[in-house]
Amino acid sequence: MALLEVHGVSKSFRGLRAVHEASFDIPEGSINALIGPNGAGKTTIFNMIAGVYAPDGGTIHFQGKAIHGLRPDQVCVAGIGRTFQIVKPFAGLSVLDNVVVGALLRERSARAARRISLDILEKLHLGPKRDLPASSLTLPDRKRLEVARALATRPKLLLLDEAMAGLRPTECDQMIEVFRRLNVAEGLTILLIEHVMRAVMALAQHIGVLRHGEVIARGKPEEIVRDPAVLECYLGEETEV
Repeated sequence: MALLEVHGVSKSFRGLRAVHEASFDIPEGSINALIGPNGAGKTTIFNMIAGVYAPDGGTIHFQGKAIHGLRPDQVCVAGIGRTFQIVKPFAGLSVLDNVVVGALLRERSARAARRISLDILEKLHLGPKRDLPASSLTLPDRKRLEVARALATRPKLLLLDEAMAGLRPTECDQMIEVFRRLNVAEGLTILLIEHVMRAVMALAQHIGVLRHGEVIARGKPEEIVRDPAVLECYLGEETEV
């Protein structure tokens, strides 16, 4: 069963086509990836799913209901959480309070939001740093905090926008394990944009490839790595291993 259905979505900015009739489904309980060169339209698709942009054409359905054109807060309430390429925590708040802000979307009491937030921080190995100001965190820890804030909204679908960019291989492997555990143990559906193919190949059960705003290939990882069109436009040129 498809949790998310993206059908024929298009988006242009001042006449420049960013996405053209892109279509794909995300099965519930799966981990999927969108890959492609810089400027291929991946983040634009994320922004349309998350409500930042309304598509010029096409439809987006989540749990069978149309969400294209909803505001970001409405999409979040519907059950879609996301991270951003450039992490921007609330620098003046503690690590814990950053996560509590997200948890208050569904929790009525600060005590309950704090309890849930502490549990999420432990899962992401940030528990010992919960009282530190977010501004003091290293890049890897800021990446984890970004994920923690999204998880605190209790999403059914998590959109990860280059969550592992800039991480060392060992740090990347730690994040891979976190996402795998969230998927297997908690049934969280994940759609990730990622240039780090080490992470894509370790996590994704299905991959879609974008080029110039169009989906040029879809399939299992072992199929994608053998696709001549994919090798030509992306994997052979810009892969970060």
